[in-house]
Amino acid sequence: MHWMLAVSIVLATFCVMEFMAWATHKYVMHGLLWVLHRDHHEPHNHIFERNDAFFLIFAVPSWLCIMFGMMAGNDFRLFIGIGIAVYGFAYFLVHEVFIHQRLPFFKRSDNWYLRAIRKAHKVHHKNHGKEDGESFGMLLVAMKYFKEQRSVSR
Repeated sequence: MHWMLAVSIVLATFCVMEFMAWATHKYVMHGLLWVLHRDHHEPHNHIFERNDAFFLIFAVPSWLCIMFGMMAGNDFRLFIGIGIAVYGFAYFLVHEVFIHQRLPFFKRSDNWYLRAIRKAHKVHHKNHGKEDGESFGMLLVAMKYFKEQRSVSR
């Protein structure tokens, strides 16, 4: 496979994953599998949450795509799997490290984009219940958060 096509598949998969993550968050985590996600919305002092099980929901398809893609001679599934894995790494850095500060680094930023996604996530967490939530995305959030943060001088 030509390297430009491979890179395009990885980037396209990464972008699609933002919408998959949004839909999973809104309709699965705040729906059928709220039992796993609820502790993410409740104050606690545990290192791990039941919510961390969602890692597997995204990691298993990534691993299977990578494995089957490699077994087939590095076909398109390999690059889909890599795209899912890259999104997972971005999720870890943005959601776990930057937003929820589960690791002791990258706590502050003057970047308007990062402040906007952190603000949108804080608004999401104001609601401790399953219903009436807003702002389910990670990297793409409502434009009002971006406009608000761009106008704030730091």
